[in-house]
Amino acid sequence: MDLYKLGLLDALKGIRDRKFSSEDLTRACLARTESLEGKIKAWAWLDPEFTLQCAREADRLLAGGLPTGRLHGIPIGIKDIISTKGMPTSMGSPIYSEHVPSQSATVVQHLQAAGAFVMGKTVTTEFAWRQPGKTHNPWDFGHTPGGSSSGSAAAVAAGYVPAAFGTQTIGSVIRPAAYCGVVGYKPSYGLISRAGVHPLSTTLDHVGIFARSIEDAAYLASCMAGYDSCDPDSLLVNPMQTCSEDAAEWEQPPRLAAIKTPVWDLAGDVQKAMFKKNVEQLAEAGAVVHWVELPKSFDNALDVLRTILFAEGAQIYAPLQEQYPGKTSKPLDLLIENGLKVSAVQYLEALKAAEDMRVQLENIFVGFDGVVTPPATGEAPKTLIDTGDPSFCGIWTLMGVPSVSFPVGHGPNGLPLGLQVIGPYLNDSKALKVAAWCNRQIGFNVGFPLD
Repeated sequence: MDLYKLGLLDALKGIRDRKFSSEDLTRACLARTESLEGKIKAWAWLDPEFTLQCAREADRLLAGGLPTGRLHGIPIGIKDIISTKGMPTSMGSPIYSEHVPSQSATVVQHLQAAGAFVMGKTVTTEFAWRQPGKTHNPWDFGHTPGGSSSGSAAAVAAGYVPAAFGTQTIGSVIRPAAYCGVVGYKPSYGLISRAGVHPLSTTLDHVGIFARSIEDAAYLASCMAGYDSCDPDSLLVNPMQTCSEDAAEWEQPPRLAAIKTPVWDLAGDVQKAMFKKNVEQLAEAGAVVHWVELPKSFDNALDVLRTILFAEGAQIYAPLQEQYPGKTSKPLDLLIENGLKVSAVQYLEALKAAEDMRVQLENIFVGFDGVVTPPATGEAPKTLIDTGDPSFCGIWTLMGVPSVSFPVGHGPNGLPLGLQVIGPYLNDSKALKVAAWCNRQIGFNVGFPLD
C-alpha cells in the first residue's frame, strides 16, 4: 500500500484499526518528499527527525490505551504565515527569516489538541500577497502552483501530507487547489480562528483547507471550527457541528445556480468549455440548474474588494516598510502605495457596498442550494513569476461565503481544471454536501502527479 496516497479519513481509520502506525504513514510521506522536493519545493521548513518523533509519540499514546483525539497521528502541513511554536515562521519575507514564534496560532493549537502534528511549514508568497515563493506546480514544474498558499496546495497534490492549511484573502486557497488538482475549502468568514495568522486584510482574511476529498476537508474543518476570543471576528455559532467522519449525502439532487460572474471573459476557452460540460453533467444527473446573472452591483465587486484590501494592507504593512527599507517586494510596495491613496470615505463606502451585496446574494440563495462557477481562468499559467489570476474567487471571498473547489478534468497541457461550489453564509455543512454530490456525479479522479 502506498500510504502517501491516503486521504485524511482513510489514514485516520488505518491508524485507529492498527493496519499501520503513524510512524509508517509519516515515513511514507517523508519518502515521497525526499523523492520529489528537489523539484517541487513545497516546504519552507521541514525537520524529518522531529516529525518522526511526533509520530512515535502518537503511536505510544495509542498503544498505551491513552485518550486520543479526532485527528490522532495525522501529519498536517501548515502555511508559513501561521505561527507555530518553536518552528521558523518567515511569512515568505527576509524580514522574518529568523523568526521563531513562542506561541502557536489557535488553528495549530486545535490541531495538536486533536492529536495531529505539524509535518512542516509550507511555502507562502511574501505575506500572502503577490511575490511568489520557490514552489513549482507538481503537474508541470514550469507552471505556477498558484498562491498565496503555494506550498500547501503542492504538498497535498504531491502526496507529502494528507491535508494542509492555507489562507485566502482573494483566491489563495481555491485557485491553487484548482491549479494543483486537490480539494480546496474556504469556510464562512470567521469559522476558523485567525489568531496567530499574520494578517493581510482583517475584513477579508480566511483560514482554509487543502485535502484529497471533500469529506476529508469537511472533517478537518469540523475539528478546527469554534469560537475563539482571540479573534474578534470568530463566529459564536458553529455551522460545522453536523459534520462527522461519514458526511451525510445530499438527500436529493440540488437546485444550482450556474453563474459566470462579471469576469467570465477572463476565462480561457478550455475553462469555459469545461464549466459548460460540468453544468450539463449535473443537470443530466438530476440537478435543477438555472443560469443566473448576479445583480449589476456585483460588476464592481472586485474594485470594492481591492479598496478594502489595499486600505487595510497599507495600514498593516506601511510601518513595516518604513522600519525595513528595501526589504519588501515591489508587489507589496505597490499595495502600500495604492492603499495609502484610499480615503476614509472610500473605505467606508466599500464596506457598505460589500454589505449591500451580501444581502442581495442571500436573496439569490433563497431559491438555490448552491452556486457553481469556475474556480480559475483555466489551467495553471506557464510562469513562476506570477501566481495567476484570482478573479473567479474574489467575489465569494468578499461575501464571506463558503466555497469549495475540486478537480473535474485535465486541460490540454495536462494540468488540472476545477469546479467551484459556493454555499450560503454560515451554511458550510450544506455547501460541502452539495459539493460532494456534484463531485460524485462528475466522477473525475485526478490521480497523483508523477506516478
